[in-house]
Amino acid sequence: MPEVQYKVDLPAFTGRNVPIKEIAQAMGKDAQYVRVGLQQGILKFGSAIKVGNSNEFSYYCPDKKVWEETGYFRDVSEVV
Repeated sequence: MPEVQYKVDLPAFTGRNVPIKEIAQAMGKDAQYVRVGLQQGILKFGSAIKVGNSNEFSYYCPDKKVWEETGYFRDVSEVV
C-alpha cells in the first residue's frame, strides 16, 4: 500500500505578541478571563509574569502558540 502524504499550509508565524484583548475577542471571552487564565496557568498559549512587587503582570502570547491552542491567527502583514 502506498504511503499517504498530506500537505498542510501553516500560517506565517512571526512570534508577534498577540494582545490579550484580541485573543479574548477571538475566544468570545472577556479580557480579564484570559488574563486570570494565564496567571493561573490554566490557559497554555502564553505566560504571565508578575512585575516586581506590584500587582501588575506582563503577558507574552506568541502567535504560533495562540494558533496551536485556539486555532486563531491574524496575519498582521496583510493589515494596511
